[in-house]
Amino acid sequence: MLILKNVTAVQLHPAMVMENVDIAIDGEEILAVGPALTQRFPDASYKEMHGRVVMPGIVCSHNHFYSGLSRGIQAKIDPCPDFISTLKNLWWRLDRALDEESLYYSGLICSLEAIKSGCTAVIDHHASPAYITGSLDTLRNAFIKVGLRGMTCFETTDRNGGLKELQAGVEENIRFAKHIDAAKEKGQQPYLVEAHIGAHAPFTVPDAGLAMLSEAVKVTGRGLHIHAAEDSYDVSHSHHHYGKDLLARLAEYDLIDSKTLIAHGLYLSADDIKLLNDKDGFLVHNARSNMNNHVGYNHQLTTIRNLALGTDGIGSDMFEEMKFAFFKHRDAGGPLWPDSFARALTNGNALLSRNFHAKFGRLEAGYKADLTICDYASPTPLLPENVAGHIAFGLGSSSVHSVMVNGVMVYEDRQFAFDCEPVYAQARKVAARMWQRMDALN
Repeated sequence: MLILKNVTAVQLHPAMVMENVDIAIDGEEILAVGPALTQRFPDASYKEMHGRVVMPGIVCSHNHFYSGLSRGIQAKIDPCPDFISTLKNLWWRLDRALDEESLYYSGLICSLEAIKSGCTAVIDHHASPAYITGSLDTLRNAFIKVGLRGMTCFETTDRNGGLKELQAGVEENIRFAKHIDAAKEKGQQPYLVEAHIGAHAPFTVPDAGLAMLSEAVKVTGRGLHIHAAEDSYDVSHSHHHYGKDLLARLAEYDLIDSKTLIAHGLYLSADDIKLLNDKDGFLVHNARSNMNNHVGYNHQLTTIRNLALGTDGIGSDMFEEMKFAFFKHRDAGGPLWPDSFARALTNGNALLSRNFHAKFGRLEAGYKADLTICDYASPTPLLPENVAGHIAFGLGSSSVHSVMVNGVMVYEDRQFAFDCEPVYAQARKVAARMWQRMDALN
């Protein structure tokens, strides 16, 4: 048993601040939160926290770890005047250039940087058309090496190879989910990584692909993770080719339920939002990515029942993401205040709870010991009523001191348990080779 002694325990939703308390951790779970726990459990080891802020782990609810080696990319990228050309000229060439080595190092780098930013878990959405079978295992190995909890899936699409590519993507999703099930049964390695059933976006998944995805959801018991209505083109395509709204089309194949994760959703219809809400699914808002891709602003955030926050591949700094989500909302004339976006940030843990079948997101007995620990000298009183405001206007990823995942300190006193420099050095070499492969593609 381990006791984190003398902490400032903070929850974003339901909002809570408790000063000068201890947190007792037994194995993978929180055992107790309260004063003087070292007296209650005299045989336990303890770490003095000196009043640091300890909060339930932060989750990035939509990311693309395959883009981890794209920063500062030096490849021949044609002009990208709109969103579709950005996909075709940059991202769909980058994912085609990925191989096993570049994917592994991309996963390692993204996992390291997620933890340094205070994330305990990331929900990933993967694509590598030239390396499909086994790709999700490669990402899982990177998660486990660093100690990050997460989920991943393969983004099923027909954009490169038609029906054959659709089938390969679905088969990888099913294979990986069954691999996770087998590993759990055998008790192999910490249970840190789960599976979604992935798809790119409705405009690159024909009805034959939706039928395959529907079967994959049924045989694995997992939920769908898909982009939808990130750009108005997705909606126009669905109306033109199928005569239907996006989510209504997915629902015809039983793909909308309480485990469904819809990324973006800027242009969803009111009927689609009602459908998602009625099915208790999630929409993940990615404010910085939307701004970067110039796709517009989601003015419907107030109507979403289960709103979460992600980055869509722009790192994993969720403190920064929450700030941008709030400030952009205010700039767009929205009515929400920081507490609404703090709740959206916390909803990442609700996604984990539904998929890992465990309790996440609170500092209470029986909840998973996934914790984000920060140095934060508050210049004003830190209260339940204003804790969200302290994040919007103060506390950030530079404050992250330590991160605990599944009861293990994977990052302590701003240090990992292994030397990261060789990983970064090799990643730079791998990235350069990947950029060269991009230039060789048609």
